[in-house]
Amino acid sequence: MSAPIVRLTDLAHGGGCGCKLAPSVLQELLSGQSSAWLYSQLLVGVETGDDAAVWQIDDEHCIIATTDFFMPMVDDPRDFGRIAAANAISDVYAMGGKPLLALAILGMPLDKLPVEAVREILQGGSSICAEAGIPIAGGHSIDTPEPIYGLAVIGLTKPGNVRRNSGARPGDTLILTKGIGIGIYSAAFKKRALPGDAYAEMMASTTLLNRIGQKLAENEDVHAMTDVTGFGLLGHALEMARASRLTLDIAYARVPFLTKAESLVNAGYKTGASARNWASYGGEVTLPPDIPDWKKSLLTDPQTSGGLLIACASERAETLRTQIESDGYPSARIIGSASEGSPQVQIS
Repeated sequence: MSAPIVRLTDLAHGGGCGCKLAPSVLQELLSGQSSAWLYSQLLVGVETGDDAAVWQIDDEHCIIATTDFFMPMVDDPRDFGRIAAANAISDVYAMGGKPLLALAILGMPLDKLPVEAVREILQGGSSICAEAGIPIAGGHSIDTPEPIYGLAVIGLTKPGNVRRNSGARPGDTLILTKGIGIGIYSAAFKKRALPGDAYAEMMASTTLLNRIGQKLAENEDVHAMTDVTGFGLLGHALEMARASRLTLDIAYARVPFLTKAESLVNAGYKTGASARNWASYGGEVTLPPDIPDWKKSLLTDPQTSGGLLIACASERAETLRTQIESDGYPSARIIGSASEGSPQVQIS
């Protein structure tokens, strides 16, 4: 890990997916914006808060389009680029697609950062795109007060392989593929309180591509998928519940967490986005009456390049979980189920 001349995180007021607008603010901004009814080929737009747009070209092909960018959550420029690229590509995998190419989105305060550091950010993003087997084919750059980097990504899939967050069915089992706690780790990092082994754990998680999504989309037992990012596990589970018009039940004890997430949140390390998340959607979440605040902070913790939340046929759930784990996702766990009922999330 190279040493930056200045701390990237000192140049930004937020970092990673914790920079996202609060869910309630985003809903208000997008209210009445949908024009999907004008375009029969637009299979997925903004209606259900899904991960990417999907446009059907013909009977065999759909284009997936997405964009994602944010400010740094780490100080190493190359690591920042790697995290941002993996996070952006994830949306294509979450929709069941194969990424084809990316365009870079770059905003840099060139009066505060040396050109060499910016070059390392770009190289980090390129290295992750190479892992995904895609080029960065262009992009756009501007001079900004804070460092910003991300990608616009184009992917491809078949109409029958599109996996929305609206496809969950009553009786489905829920699987989560990565551990929760990235926002807590990033908050500790910014205050120089994250141990080195925890930093390595954070990097391993945030740069692990969600390519398993493309494989899962070929399985008819997988009914819905979404990636867990800035709105936290509760927020993205709630989006699936709303879109599928179901109640999602999640067992706290089954949720995988990063190794030091619970101890760090108990020590007071958490992001402001966690509180904003709860203020946005807490009214649609049922928690045990005795749950401590630190557990609520974990469930609302904003994830950057988080895992996939999957709804699948219950009789195939353990087999699928085992396959996901063997494909390189050791934290994959069954965390709950979907049932008929008003759109909400219940934690037990």
